[in-house]
Amino acid sequence: MLKPAIVAALAATMAGCMFSEQVESFVGPTMGSTYSVKYVQRRGTPAKEELQRETEAILADLDRQVSTYRSDSDIERFNTLPTGSCAAVPDEVRTLVAAGERLSVESEGALDLTVGPLLDLWGFGPHGHGEQVPDAEAIAAARQRVGHQYLRIDGERLCKDAPVQVDFNSIAAGHAVDRVAARFEALGVDSYLVEITGELKARGHKPDGTPWRIAIEAPHDNERVAQRIIALDGYAVSTSGDYRNFFEQNGKRYSHTVDPRLGAPVAHRLAAVTVVDPSALRADGLSTVLMVLGEERGLAFAEQRGIAAFLVIRDGQAFVTKSTATFDRLFGKGDKQ
Repeated sequence: MLKPAIVAALAATMAGCMFSEQVESFVGPTMGSTYSVKYVQRRGTPAKEELQRETEAILADLDRQVSTYRSDSDIERFNTLPTGSCAAVPDEVRTLVAAGERLSVESEGALDLTVGPLLDLWGFGPHGHGEQVPDAEAIAAARQRVGHQYLRIDGERLCKDAPVQVDFNSIAAGHAVDRVAARFEALGVDSYLVEITGELKARGHKPDGTPWRIAIEAPHDNERVAQRIIALDGYAVSTSGDYRNFFEQNGKRYSHTVDPRLGAPVAHRLAAVTVVDPSALRADGLSTVLMVLGEERGLAFAEQRGIAAFLVIRDGQAFVTKSTATFDRLFGKGDKQ
């Protein structure tokens, strides 16, 4: 550990060489939402305009390949194919299918990239026709078109052995964050905070030596309140919750988080879960997994696999929080913010 005198000397030296460093930022629309980027501009760092072009080129490519909101995307063209079909797809699509398969196997089906027909049926998907409680017959019919095991990769082709459709919404934004972060690092940007539709990753420190800090939001329906503040360096963060996207019918609340194994929205006390991982894609997918599993099974799943997770659980009209040992090791138990 450095002695205080040495720390002070280092701080003075850094202060003398950081006069030209500053935090730059830019924002824009993407994936039906927005993205935002902050980074430290240093000597030799590409100009902001170049970094924004690089960012938006990555996002545009992903949109053309994996968006379920445009009929001409690679994945939507695959989705329209009949059972038994194969189609050549870009590397990005195969990468995401393989990542989704790993998460599906690991979670025993709690995450499933083919859950789209169920989301649409309940009114939460891109092709839904309003939020509604479907009857048992409609749920059974939709479940016939759900199952990650019916997808397979054959060389550069993606194949389907049942009339399934692929929806990357549970991992696409995280993958986009990873892609942008990797491109920044390749271009020599060593301190950044990249956020895309709420998924984010940070690395390095700001010019004053402080880390990038982010807030874990408390699950309030009508306001934004920080539950915890954590500092990130080399980690991504994803939060999933049911406290904003839901509907009520006959006094019962229906979450947008649908359990692919049951064909219905989850019904448990877990209001929100945050996952921290070096991979934004994995954090994105795991937050969905834990949200499907619920407070007890989700916490056990995370502990067994060393996942850094922070859970917010309903307790009557209030909330209680729980965190895994890995989360506490990274960020401490901390005070509620």
